[in-house]
Amino acid sequence: MALSTGTALLLAVCFLACYASVPSLAASGEFLQCLSRNIPSQLVFTPSSPSFTSVLVSSIRNPKFFTPTTVRPLCIVTPTNASHVQAAVLCGRRHDVRVRVRSGGHDYEGLSYRSERPETFAVVDLANLRAVRVNRRAATAWVDSGATLGELYYTVAKAAPGLAFPAGVCPTIGVGGHFSGGGMGMMMRKYGLSVDNVLDATLVDATGRLLDKKAMGRDLFWAIRGGGGGSYGIVLSWKVKLVRVPSTVTFFNIQKSVDQGAVNAVTKWQTIAPALPEDLSIRVIVQSKQALFQSLYLGSCGALVTTMSRLFPELGMTRADCREMSWLQSTVYINSGNTNTSVETLLNRTTSLSTFTKNKSDYVKQTITKDSWEKIFPWFNNAGAGIIILEPHGGRVGSISDAATPYPHRSGVLYNIQYVAFWTGSSTDAPNWIRGLYNFMEPFVSKNPRGAYVNYRDLDIGENTVVGGVTSYGSGKVWGEQYFGGNFKRLAITKGKVDTGDYFRNEQSVPPLVSGK
Repeated sequence: MALSTGTALLLAVCFLACYASVPSLAASGEFLQCLSRNIPSQLVFTPSSPSFTSVLVSSIRNPKFFTPTTVRPLCIVTPTNASHVQAAVLCGRRHDVRVRVRSGGHDYEGLSYRSERPETFAVVDLANLRAVRVNRRAATAWVDSGATLGELYYTVAKAAPGLAFPAGVCPTIGVGGHFSGGGMGMMMRKYGLSVDNVLDATLVDATGRLLDKKAMGRDLFWAIRGGGGGSYGIVLSWKVKLVRVPSTVTFFNIQKSVDQGAVNAVTKWQTIAPALPEDLSIRVIVQSKQALFQSLYLGSCGALVTTMSRLFPELGMTRADCREMSWLQSTVYINSGNTNTSVETLLNRTTSLSTFTKNKSDYVKQTITKDSWEKIFPWFNNAGAGIIILEPHGGRVGSISDAATPYPHRSGVLYNIQYVAFWTGSSTDAPNWIRGLYNFMEPFVSKNPRGAYVNYRDLDIGENTVVGGVTSYGSGKVWGEQYFGGNFKRLAITKGKVDTGDYFRNEQSVPPLVSGK
């Protein structure tokens, strides 16, 4: 059922259809006054607020989105309960100020807190909504969108040893954005994507209603589980199914240079990794003409050595490569490489603006030949060279129907490629490198469309065009089918039902496709 909004938020619905297409200075002021009547002043930050910049920067990950020319929000709302989010949406609708929502700030194009073009908008920053409530007996948890993956992992493992949750590698990623795009991780071959384990959610829709799964209806609940953030409403919390993990898991890092057979090992990995037992996941990071094989095994070292010697002897893995630890420790170790690093580091939300980055993505459905890999590896000697990360599919994530959630990259997918470029200052070498390698890889990756992962957002593949105050379906289809394949049309139809006026909009939000148009 729809949950009550409370009398403090009964802003007349009749105003919602009566707003101008371009907000005036007066409308912006009225929007701020509307917020002040419904949200405590200490939770709203405008550019004149002493803390505005620090709040804005608090989860910006990329300095290229924090410059004097960056289009910044009219204000930042930092809600502490659902009524504040409802008020922001209702005030925005009434005074024609759109809102963008930020949970962890990892949007690779920064669209949760900035705009590509001049626009008046507000940011709803969910950092204060970060509770994780674990029901050990039911093996479930409610997690707020503003929590980070690190906070989720830590809280679950401490409250319910033996339980865990399948999600990404970086602990500072916000739950809201991660789940909205699907949620790949080291246990997806065993338990699927994060969204494959979502049981319920609460969402504020474009009319300010607070909805649960039942009130959302089948299509909207389907859409929010992988259809990308910022299109359908603001998801405040998620009920997730927790998964079983053994008391001891095993991790290894094995690095091979080209001289040590990296090309042969990566070529062989493509066939082996998607077909390994589901308890075992091996990803590859290629950098500086070297390949780092990182593995998480839900079991003991002895069993892993036996499995590797039988199925992947080319890697030469031995007992000396094993690092046995708890699952919680493994979520720290994959980033630190140090078994002595405290698990409390998972609670650190600190960000850095020291390094510029650019990311792109691909999916591979047919193995790339050894000859082709021999041509790919020299790219990592070029000026500005970054890294690529190869994430194996198969197992549980590949056995679920492509249409079960908006994430379509399942059947027949061997692995995902994430391209990452890093640079400082004004160098153009790294951006040129990543775009050059991406173009070079075109013959080897998925086609018609060339797939991409929405959580590795990339504006190079297309941006929306607004026609008559609404995002055009044709412009959205260009990038949308790369992210969502055959699911894109259903996402657009759902958008047309729940947000016909396209209130929740950004440069890559799903456009509304209204029946009969």
